[in-house]
Amino acid sequence: MRDARYQQIADDLRARIERGEYARGSRLPTEKELMELYDASRNTIRDAVRLCMNLGLVQPQAGRGTFVTEEINPLVITLSRGPSVGGDTARYLSEGRPAHRDARSSLPRVEVREAGVAPELGLDASATVVSRHQERYLDSRPWSLQTTFYPMNLVTRGATRLLGPDNIEPGAVSYLSEALGIEETGWRDRVIVRVPDPAEAAFFQLADDGRVAIMEIRRTAFEASGAPIRLTVTTCPADRNELLFSTGQVPAGS
Repeated sequence: MRDARYQQIADDLRARIERGEYARGSRLPTEKELMELYDASRNTIRDAVRLCMNLGLVQPQAGRGTFVTEEINPLVITLSRGPSVGGDTARYLSEGRPAHRDARSSLPRVEVREAGVAPELGLDASATVVSRHQERYLDSRPWSLQTTFYPMNLVTRGATRLLGPDNIEPGAVSYLSEALGIEETGWRDRVIVRVPDPAEAAFFQLADDGRVAIMEIRRTAFEASGAPIRLTVTTCPADRNELLFSTGQVPAGS
């Protein structure tokens, strides 16, 4: 029976993965190669691979093939109520390093865009914003995407480094304080869980069937007057990131 055959093949693939014959992160043999290996029909192989997908053993990657899933040690992203030291990129890098992991971010891609892309900033439709987009990696693997939007009036008031295609040290939050005397006094986080779009699926090397959700964290930061001064949008796959919320007196590291 075909059902028994595809189950046998799936069991054998699982055994090969568990003993390391097909290493974590490696590409599974092609459909044609598996048909020859098991002397089975295309439909039987597809059923066996689909079963392995349902078991979380393998996942397809658009245009690349089917890959053995990697064992992932999630990054815990702390959404705290205290001040953000340096900014969200600096925070991301500092959270990656204590676990002896290689965290890095690409240089920012800077654009001037219409204010409609950042409605949380409450700007007039004729206004513009500066966007600073970065790709972020952990242990050389794509981990998150981050875009921060700033009102253009911050630039005209003197914060011209926001337009520069380089990292702002020790972070944009500190820079705005030094350049303009703007103190970030609080923020609001909105977390959205959704399926990845095609560009996100390609960047994060996810299956295009939506089995791994995307977490979109939209952080609107405010100054003392209550005016929003930045919107940071972070997108990250749920298979390699966790969100941690703490309130009140919570011991560090717990």
